Amino acid sequence: MSTGSGAHSAPAPNSHEDTVSDDATATTPGTAPGVAAGPAATPRKGTFSSLRIRNYRLFATGQMVSNTGTWMQRIAQDWLVLSLTGSSTAVGITTALQFLPMLLFGLYGGVIADRFAKRKLLLFTQSAMGLTGLALAALTLSGQVQVWHVYLVAFVLGLVTVLDNPSRQAFVSEMVGQDELRNAVSLNSANFQSARLIGPAVAGVLITAFGSGWAFLLNGLSFIAPLTGLLMMRTAELHKVDRVPRSKGQLREGLRYVSGRPDLLWPIVLVGFIGTFGFNFPIWLTAFVHHVYHQGAGTYSLFNGLMAAGSLIGALLAARRASSRLRLLVGAAMLFGVLEIAAALAPSFWVFAALLVLIGTVGLTINVTANSSVQMATDPLMRGRVMSLFMMVFVGGTPLGAPLVGWITDSFGPRIGFMAGGAVSLAAAVLIGLILARVGGLRLKIDLRRGHQHLVFVPRGPAPDPSAEQGQEQEPGQGQEKEQKMAPAA
Repeated sequence: MSTGSGAHSAPAPNSHEDTVSDDATATTPGTAPGVAAGPAATPRKGTFSSLRIRNYRLFATGQMVSNTGTWMQRIAQDWLVLSLTGSSTAVGITTALQFLPMLLFGLYGGVIADRFAKRKLLLFTQSAMGLTGLALAALTLSGQVQVWHVYLVAFVLGLVTVLDNPSRQAFVSEMVGQDELRNAVSLNSANFQSARLIGPAVAGVLITAFGSGWAFLLNGLSFIAPLTGLLMMRTAELHKVDRVPRSKGQLREGLRYVSGRPDLLWPIVLVGFIGTFGFNFPIWLTAFVHHVYHQGAGTYSLFNGLMAAGSLIGALLAARRASSRLRLLVGAAMLFGVLEIAAALAPSFWVFAALLVLIGTVGLTINVTANSSVQMATDPLMRGRVMSLFMMVFVGGTPLGAPLVGWITDSFGPRIGFMAGGAVSLAAAVLIGLILARVGGLRLKIDLRRGHQHLVFVPRGPAPDPSAEQGQEQEPGQGQEKEQKMAPAA
């Protein structure tokens, strides 16, 4: 557990504030889930409260620069592959190769992250990621690049990400402590999405004027910023977390830990479905630009920028929330699927563009809510392994979904491909929402009377006495307070 400043804020494995007990899914390992009355009120903090911490400011500044370069490379990479092959399937294969290592080795990355100092691991991984950008820049600027080169660089970058992702996720709590963790996770997402606004715009200009190679070069150089930030940190101010000694069975231990916690297991399953089938935007957006609207790289950058604007709004809203609730996660996932289906059927360019903003906002809400819920509910000694599993299913499912979605898009058109991803996301959200309600001992109550919530989850049990229910209406707040706490957010 944590020592030094902020040690008192290190979480117990299952405190009321650390889990999303208002959804009645929080459990102590080895016990059955029960109905909880809801978390204690959490004081609202400022949107940027975690930036008061010097080490986190250095980290966030460096990440802003490198994230901008990363988005430049993503846009340039997708457009380069499409230019070389003319195939959405090839774009899907590139995406799959970049995330395949996470699927194959993601859990081992979490074990390593729990064993070693995360700051030192990040110095290695950020250096390696910069070198992959420089290698792709050299191939492209020399005119020697072929599609298999892009495939290889994407795979190597994926290998580095296996270690970088859980180390970076778990290092946040060491910089800011448990009290500011939720805010810092949200600001990390806002940081990433702010870079997503800038990166595609710069990439669009560079690709149009000079070609993809300059975008790759600037991405490689951008990693100087996070490396400098890591080196400038005051290690004495980090919140100390005991490292896990090397022993047998640590991977199985992490899997058992998650399988015994419904408040961890089902959010991870949900983001796995959405990450596999609902987040294949490189495939869909390149296809819509190329085959539906017959535009160029500038329009592709515009679409990515619009999604980034929506995501930034979602991240800033998440930073203001005092808690992360599973009902918000499930509701956002349902809305996400509906919006993707609507975008697939959009009758005009600008309707499609406007829906991308909403999709960005809701998609980011899913990511931040799931991420912070899982981190807050996890023992620090398990956090690297749990977050590696989270990232493995969220981005590691892409190698399975991307080629399939790419094939559907090529065979049946961009609209059918986009609609299929939204339909799977919606179905997964509905199913897992029902599972969470059942695990939490809840049932769906339908009330069509005026002035009442029409759909509300309430504890399972015998049907209420009508006269008692009428009495509740006369004295609001006495019998309905618990229902309101269980009700999904509107």
